[in-house]
Amino acid sequence: MTETNNNFYSIKIMDISRIEHLGIAVKSIEEQLPYYEGVLGLKCYNIEVVEDQKVKTAFFKVGQTKIELLEPTSPESTIAKFIEKKGEGIHHIAWCIEDGVANALAEVEAKGVKLIDKAPRAGAEGLDIAFLHPKSTGSVLTEFCETPKK
Repeated sequence: MTETNNNFYSIKIMDISRIEHLGIAVKSIEEQLPYYEGVLGLKCYNIEVVEDQKVKTAFFKVGQTKIELLEPTSPESTIAKFIEKKGEGIHHIAWCIEDGVANALAEVEAKGVKLIDKAPRAGAEGLDIAFLHPKSTGSVLTEFCETPKK
């Protein structure tokens, strides 16, 4: 964490190293692959289902950042509800947290940010993840990600 000092108090700021990925809600990954691979020239390197989130994911690398396509596997999934309400498109931005998702959650909650996840949970690609509520983040669904320590 980085130390910052202003006239009122000293605070610690979490260590965000990069945008981990941009999550894009789609009705069908298979229907979107020709655009991402054929038009943009990206290579899908991983497709996996995250059962507890009722979502199928597909990943593409763009430099150090990834694009994550999110396809609902159930009408009850948050992605299905998002698409029903807002249509396909950008769903969330995910930040890579170097000093721990749990620490980052505690820090932002102490600053008044509403959390969706009170503790990290398992996400796609073996990442520990947690979401912040868009009502506290300028209407942008925000995800914190951290690769588990081995």
